[in-house]
Amino acid sequence: MAPPSGIKPDTIAICAPDLAKHLNDWQDYLRHEKQVSKHTLRAYSADISHFIQFLFGYLDKEPSLNDLSDVDIRSFRAWMSKKAMDGTGNASRARSLSGVKSLLSWLDRQGIMHNAAISTVRSPKLPHKLPRPVHEKQALNILENAGLLTKEDWIGQRDRALFTLLYGCGLRIDEALSLNIADMPRDGFLRVVGKGNKERQIPVIDIVTQTLNAYLEQCIFPTLPERPLFVGARGGRLNQGVAQKAMRDLRVTLGLPENVTPHALRHSFATHLLQNGANLREIQELLGHASLSTTQRYTEVNAEELMKIYKAAHPRA
Repeated sequence: MAPPSGIKPDTIAICAPDLAKHLNDWQDYLRHEKQVSKHTLRAYSADISHFIQFLFGYLDKEPSLNDLSDVDIRSFRAWMSKKAMDGTGNASRARSLSGVKSLLSWLDRQGIMHNAAISTVRSPKLPHKLPRPVHEKQALNILENAGLLTKEDWIGQRDRALFTLLYGCGLRIDEALSLNIADMPRDGFLRVVGKGNKERQIPVIDIVTQTLNAYLEQCIFPTLPERPLFVGARGGRLNQGVAQKAMRDLRVTLGLPENVTPHALRHSFATHLLQNGANLREIQELLGHASLSTTQRYTEVNAEELMKIYKAAHPRA
């Protein structure tokens, strides 16, 4: 039986035995060799589950490896069309196709089977999305009022420490929530393991360290090295959904826009560094981006903001 974050047992049950075995092997590859995040694993597994269920109805039988090899361009398009008719947007359909391509590519590399049609399937066009950072005053407002709505002081200090860390170091929220007390900043640096199990070192400003220490002093649970740095009300590792809800409730109370999320603090870290003179290569290293093109999106944000100021201020605009 597949783990909870993998392909569901009811999907495995409608596969021919040869395909079912290799689906489980592929998931093991994603977990242990490629070391994808749990969110990517969950998304890919859901996408493959949907595709297998589609094939089960489309072929009117349990799909096997041979059937998977024989899927043609028309069948792939029929699957993508069904997702569109079910209301799935372009971005989600593009990700679904990426999940199927990941599986078929792995099967091909392993010498198990080859599908000739998948390389001809075009991904849905995606709108050019820019990161949506918050303004500096909004970021400071969030950090100052992070404990405004909490009933217990230590939880308010925890939220303040988490949001300060996200904004002060540009972490992804899952990177922050994966930290243990043993991972606390040392000698002015924080070591983080990000996507693809890649470690990076981030300078930590004093306010981040001070806020983390203030939280640990107030936390009601024992300060042990192996304990999660950010804990929930019962002492377990803080759930991402709880942190997102805390931010959502705070932004409503403060009258902030919907783009104010924990991840927006990471965008803000990069954007504000760029505005204050940091170069793209430095920001790429701090964010842990594999490609400089990903980091270059922040220059577009900067240019867009500059144009708004120009149009608002120029007498001839």
